[in-house]
Amino acid sequence: MGKKSYPIVALVYDFDGTLSPGNMQEFGFIQAIGKKPQEFWQESDDIASGQDASNILSYMKLMFDEAKKAGIQLRREDFKKFGADVELYDGVLEWFSNVNEYGKKRGVKVEHYINSSGLASMIEGTPIAKEFKRIFACSFIYNEDGEAVWPGVAVDYTAKTQFLFKINKGILSIRDNKKVNESQAEDNKRVPFPNMIYMGDGETDVPCMKIVKMFGGHSIAVYDPSNKKKSNVAKKLLRQQRVNFITPTDYTKESRTMKIVCSIIDKIRIDFELAALARLK
Repeated sequence: MGKKSYPIVALVYDFDGTLSPGNMQEFGFIQAIGKKPQEFWQESDDIASGQDASNILSYMKLMFDEAKKAGIQLRREDFKKFGADVELYDGVLEWFSNVNEYGKKRGVKVEHYINSSGLASMIEGTPIAKEFKRIFACSFIYNEDGEAVWPGVAVDYTAKTQFLFKINKGILSIRDNKKVNESQAEDNKRVPFPNMIYMGDGETDVPCMKIVKMFGGHSIAVYDPSNKKKSNVAKKLLRQQRVNFITPTDYTKESRTMKIVCSIIDKIRIDFELAALARLK
């Protein structure tokens, strides 16, 4: 494989609390089944603790059971409709084009990925779905009538780490467990870890944050400045050296978030040029 003439930068995002305030189920689905968010999540936690089960599988089962009780069909199209109502933080709608444009000016190809414990089909219903090269998230298995019948993919905080290695090797399949474990020369990996930027809001993102930072990439903890608990979590992650930067959940063009990401892109471009010079004799 020949040397690339430009670096690829992968921006990998958690979704809930990172690009959107709250959990995606709270923007229509929970209300449609006649519950309040706190009530829904408490019931989900009770299932998980009572059965010593996965929190992710527990919330997926509760969604399935409560939708059935309420007479709500759960097809991909239905999830997408709920996803259309998910709120996004300031600047998120323009964020991707702004970052892509900056990367293009610097001779860098920017790609965006979701790595979430939320539902892929809901994210696919949001107005930013088209911005992602791949959405790695939870999903259901659907029957011949297109209705959800069983969990297909459950992504907890440790399962998230596998997708970093898939992005690293250019593997977009969730099912693949062969290519991702094959030995591959560092020079042949599509997105080296130093070219990754991971953005998350909480402690469930820590394994991914640590891996990206440990392998030379950059991890960013975002926080809602109006939420003291979230702000304290971000500060703790920085203090514990789990992340490189912390920043408010403001994605507008003049934001600190934009400045950090653009500066990282600059660094990746410079490192790429220095590596090319080191190969010259």
